[in-house]
Amino acid sequence: MARHVLNEEELQTALRKLPGWTVQNGKLSKTFKFNSFAAAIGWMVSVAIYADKMNHHPEWSNVYNRVAVNLVTHDLDNAISSWDVALAEKMEALAN
Repeated sequence: MARHVLNEEELQTALRKLPGWTVQNGKLSKTFKFNSFAAAIGWMVSVAIYADKMNHHPEWSNVYNRVAVNLVTHDLDNAISSWDVALAEKMEALAN
């Protein structure tokens, strides 16, 4: 998949399809809540495998059953890109 920086219209379209996601400090952001610590870590491992195959890695942190995620494409001038949306979509699919 070719990467490109999203323009404002593309970003707004993507946000409408990504429940709970917002833009915070120039990054695509969401906090996921799971039923347990084990469920949160299991989800992170599943996402990590996919992200590593993409060679596109999230900024994230875990506290108990919550995972805070920030997505931005560093090598495209720290902008939100099509890859950030693709990774967010995969995160949503794996969380459900």
